[in-house]
Amino acid sequence: MGLDNLGLDLVEATIARALARGGDFAEVFVEDRDGLTLRLEDGRLEQVVGGSERGAGVRLLSGEHTYYAYTDVLDEASLAAAADAVAAALRDARPATSVIDLGAVRSDAGRHPVKVPPDRVDVARKAALVHAADDEARAAGAEVAQVVAGYADVRQEVLIANSLGDVVRDARTRTRLSVQVVARRDGIIQTGHETLGASAGFEVMDEAAVLAVARAAAGKAIVMLDARPAPMGTMPVVLANGFGGTLFHEACGHGLEADAVAKGASVYAGKMGEMVAAAIVNAFDDGTVPNGWGSQAFDDEGVPTQRTQLIEDGRLTGYLYDRLRARQLGAAPSGNGRRQTFCHVPIPRMTTTSIAPGDATSEEVIAATSRGFYAKSLAGGQVEPASGAFVFGVAEGYLIEGGHVTSPLRGATLVGNGIDVLKSIDMIADDYEEKSGICGKDGQAIPVGTGQATLRISAMTIGGTG
Repeated sequence: MGLDNLGLDLVEATIARALARGGDFAEVFVEDRDGLTLRLEDGRLEQVVGGSERGAGVRLLSGEHTYYAYTDVLDEASLAAAADAVAAALRDARPATSVIDLGAVRSDAGRHPVKVPPDRVDVARKAALVHAADDEARAAGAEVAQVVAGYADVRQEVLIANSLGDVVRDARTRTRLSVQVVARRDGIIQTGHETLGASAGFEVMDEAAVLAVARAAAGKAIVMLDARPAPMGTMPVVLANGFGGTLFHEACGHGLEADAVAKGASVYAGKMGEMVAAAIVNAFDDGTVPNGWGSQAFDDEGVPTQRTQLIEDGRLTGYLYDRLRARQLGAAPSGNGRRQTFCHVPIPRMTTTSIAPGDATSEEVIAATSRGFYAKSLAGGQVEPASGAFVFGVAEGYLIEGGHVTSPLRGATLVGNGIDVLKSIDMIADDYEEKSGICGKDGQAIPVGTGQATLRISAMTIGGTG
């Protein structure tokens, strides 16, 4: 039984069955997903994986408790078993007081249009794409020692219904290319990485865009071969646009997700309306960005996605809610309840998180910095949401001298506190750019976007080796 053959009467009966012993809210999430992944390494296709999965999750909320069961068989018996499992989890049985009456099905099929569905494109053409990326990266220079090019597309259809009477259908298509390049010279090894992703079809994979991704990844790796050890100390830091937004996502965004706030495990808990950033900072989470990598018409609880202002003129104005945390904190869901698959419970997650652009140019930001550090792209790091403390590696960094970007620097780390860094932003440029990434949290990996223009942090601690 597929989504098209799954009757709403069966969904309605499943919700009612989940509430048979009580509970405040019940939901059925049905998913049909298929996709393809290609991975090319050292000029050879090492992985070609295609497949599909289908199933449903049944969730029951009672107070602050969540009960969840799922099945990969879409038939009446399996759905009934999942509903009975969550209902049986309630210790104090009481009859359900609500009558389930599902409303009209809502959808928004044109929100993120797909011009070329990936499943209509031959695998051979997709393989040629990663081969072209490999060739372009290797053409950057003899120092290129290894290229890993990956392509992935996924089509996901969901049906979400709940005891409030909501019924939503949503179709999602995502396509992504990633290129990682390793360069080597005289025993020095450096890595460059670049991605291209969208909630769109194969039309985003035009030749010029693919080759540009490969060149950018190779260029990062090669230029860093000439890097000298980064100095240690405190100095102004200029974060580049695009991947620079990773810092806000990790160091600040996770602390704004309402599960951390509800647990008191966020440095932003209890600070609504307070100044948590410089007055020039405005920050958003936006699940409605047209064809954005982290965008979709509805979240995974059937709530329409929206643009949520998190910081306005430096003041904290919003958190990111799913239904459970919105109930706990007396707020409205913000369209940020997301899950990896039907096997997972929804939790508050970012979509595309951004610091809004300013009115300076990137050249002006750098020219105004007599001596500082230019972080063009960031690597992995560690963040403690409860305190806001973080440590991030820098994948590509440079020294700024006399208002000019000069020597590449390696081995740099950025050390600080989320709120302190936000309060130290003193210039923001107008060159806003978004990048695609995969965010992991509580064992769930989902697509997210980060956006930022070039900005300057007036003082920040640099950890280095020089």
